[in-house]
Amino acid sequence: MAFARSQRGLSVLGWLMALAVVAFFASAVFKMLPHYLDFMAMEKAITSVESDKAADIRSVPDFYSHVGKAMQINGIRDLDLEKALAVKLENNEFRAHLKYEKRESLIQNLDLVARFDKEFRVRMP
Repeated sequence: MAFARSQRGLSVLGWLMALAVVAFFASAVFKMLPHYLDFMAMEKAITSVESDKAADIRSVPDFYSHVGKAMQINGIRDLDLEKALAVKLENNEFRAHLKYEKRESLIQNLDLVARFDKEFRVRMP
């Protein structure tokens, strides 16, 4: 019975350490999650050019305008569309290259960095 009595679980210090580790990872997730959600909204806006027949997107400025409106609707304000998105029109097909980086401060001089880099081929509607 002495053996079972010595195995009672975590001490208070052990619980505090476990809580600190969980809090650290939760903080990192909550800081980076909005950037990933914004990236997914940008992907959806770019790919919706092909399926949105009513928009009648035929040129590169129309493409930028469509994506800019989607950014306004989704509340993406901290991204410069002209720097993050490069669009070319080749053979009735838009080639869009979305590339940008987001940084969030973690602790003093340590940052969390997310790099987004994806190419899209979108046919004209």
